[in-house]
Amino acid sequence: MQLGPLIPATLIKRYKRFLADVELESGEQLTVHCPNTGAMTGCAVPGSRVWLSTSSNPKRKYPHSWELVETDAGHMACIHAAKANVLVREAIENDVVSELSGYSRIRQEVKFGQEKSRVDLLLEADERQCFVEVKSVTLLLEQGLGVFPDAVSERGRKHLRELIEVKKQGHRAVLFFCVQHSGIKKVAPADFIDSRYAETFRQALDEGVEVLAYVASISPQRIVLDRGLVVVDRQS
Repeated sequence: MQLGPLIPATLIKRYKRFLADVELESGEQLTVHCPNTGAMTGCAVPGSRVWLSTSSNPKRKYPHSWELVETDAGHMACIHAAKANVLVREAIENDVVSELSGYSRIRQEVKFGQEKSRVDLLLEADERQCFVEVKSVTLLLEQGLGVFPDAVSERGRKHLRELIEVKKQGHRAVLFFCVQHSGIKKVAPADFIDSRYAETFRQALDEGVEVLAYVASISPQRIVLDRGLVVVDRQS
């Protein structure tokens, strides 16, 4: 995925979940849209170097969106959570994700399940279907461990329950962690943040739901998923 041209800036603060104040290299201060509903722990430190995109939509109150951040440890992270779906689809179409090869059609946001959800990606080939739920991971703990979620996620638990039901119906069900943080080397559920999500995650594994994790290479010009990571069922 090509990102440019992005505008470099310095983060002043993030607030009200969807807003952030930044200072451009010229000294001008702007309020920008923050396209991430999570806690963004470690990715929203005042003084961090950030990069912004610009929208040409005249109806937008805040034409700039915060896209990338360089963390205190020098890692690059993409905080635009919605880009995860695009990255995963691109990776599948480019045969980067070997585990999800062999499908002839990809559909997005398809209604499914008893809880009236929409699956992020539905892969199809003849009579075969593979339901893929994508989650963006940016919370880095110590020793390269990334965890999800970074805030309590009832919605995330619902998606896991739906994947379990899909698997019981005889289809492939995949939870895909799209790791948008260059410092993360492996992924686990965040028991200390949302123990109920972690319990449902482990139940999904027991029921045969597949879990994949791929990490992105990130620069202000380009972001692309390029390699798989290990997924563990606990933080230890």
